[in-house]
Amino acid sequence: MVVDTSFFRGNHPEDCSLDGCAADGLPEPDLLADGLLAPWREILRRSPLQGDAPNAFQVQHPDPVTHLRFNIYPDGGVARLRVYGEPAPDPRLEPGVEADLAGLEQGGMVVACSDMFFGHRHNLILPGRATHMGDGWETRRRRGPGHDWTIVRLAARGVIGRVEVDTDHFKGNAPESCSLEVCDVPGARPEDLTTAPRAWVELLPRVGLQPNARHRFERLASTVPATHARLNIYPDGGIARLRLVGRVATPA
Repeated sequence: MVVDTSFFRGNHPEDCSLDGCAADGLPEPDLLADGLLAPWREILRRSPLQGDAPNAFQVQHPDPVTHLRFNIYPDGGVARLRVYGEPAPDPRLEPGVEADLAGLEQGGMVVACSDMFFGHRHNLILPGRATHMGDGWETRRRRGPGHDWTIVRLAARGVIGRVEVDTDHFKGNAPESCSLEVCDVPGARPEDLTTAPRAWVELLPRVGLQPNARHRFERLASTVPATHARLNIYPDGGIARLRLVGRVATPA
């Protein structure tokens, strides 16, 4: 985590600490603050801060959290708080439940891609529609053979029945076409998936895309559970959002 006190040279807090808790739904702030709904657990013990500096701390907290409580002592100014980690699967994703298995809100994560010169790969699975081109994933123009791709670790092992590829806002730089592959490799590392072509099974054959459009591919004839999905775009370009709707399968 990073506690950034940039520009606060004489009025930054002397110390800080961080607590976390796991609470369902949208709890009332007062009940949450008092720890009545879920107990607060220490993530970072009270630590000193430097003024006008990015104070970085290594933290390890094995349990999932939904809310954070940032404490400063005794008072002062903080410019930014950054807390880094990996999305945890939604505990409500039980076998048989239908959900967007790629969605960040459910615990999906984009683990690798070929390029993200103009737009970060994580934008692909953000909630809601994209607001502009910079809110999507976009690669640079290719000047040679090959195509671009990205790999999503699904929030839960499941069978994908519907794919949505949204090129919203990409009017002159959308890919010409795309395809989608899946694999069932629980616990795989990104480097394992990029060097094991035989693990991938085609789910959506290469199909043409239109610029600034929301493409839906439904009733996919697949019964193969998947833990990861790879979106291929030809040859390059921008995708605003990727949705992979399916039913949660039993763990492998």
